[in-house]
Amino acid sequence: MFAIIAAVIFGLALILDWANASVSDAFTPQTLLMAGLLCLALHLAGVGSATKWGRRR
Repeated sequence: MFAIIAAVIFGLALILDWANASVSDAFTPQTLLMAGLLCLALHLAGVGSATKWGRRR
């Protein structure tokens, strides 16, 4: 799930960068890039995965 969120954030950052749009200081392409990298790191760390660790009987 975090990988999909990261892809959407990266796409939004790319569109904002191409359009040279200045939305506000909170939504610059660099800020969105960092948010996308955070989501990607959480995905790679396994946060939010449905896999349960343990023994099944």
